[in-house]
Amino acid sequence: MITSAQMRAARALLGIDQKELAVRAGLSVPTIQRMEASEGLVRGVVDSLSKVVEALEASGIELIAEGMVSASGGRGVRLNSREGDA
Repeated sequence: MITSAQMRAARALLGIDQKELAVRAGLSVPTIQRMEASEGLVRGVVDSLSKVVEALEASGIELIAEGMVSASGGRGVRLNSREGDA
């Protein structure tokens, strides 16, 4: 669904901190912290993950899954896989 790196990058693009994301998603700061501390895909309650994704998308973030193309175009960043990464 979303990786912890995507969450941190999305916050950076929006210029918001964990507290602001928590407010926008209607979650607690510790919940956001736990999600961002996950390795790889964010672990958590599906409802909480959905709230974060919805809050980011409502703020203008487009989450692009690995191997997918951007549907709307516009500016953005993407991390390409690097040799040696597992």
